[in-house]
Amino acid sequence: MLAKRTSKNQLTLPKEIVKAFPDINYFDVSVRDKKIVLMPVKITPADKTLGTIREKMKKLGITGKDITDAVKWARKRS
Repeated sequence: MLAKRTSKNQLTLPKEIVKAFPDINYFDVSVRDKKIVLMPVKITPADKTLGTIREKMKKLGITGKDITDAVKWARKRS
């Protein structure tokens, strides 16, 4: 499929490509081996993500003190 760059440096994705990602509005763009790579990204509100992280930490038994200790340890190494 062909996509043309406009005078404003924008690309329009072909319909067939967009259909494969119906719920995606954002893509992370990078260059690898002289190729443009688009990775779909879902934007999640920060408070929702933070809650999920806290739940996972609780399941793993990780405490605030563990985080503080890990940061201190990492800073000593640099």
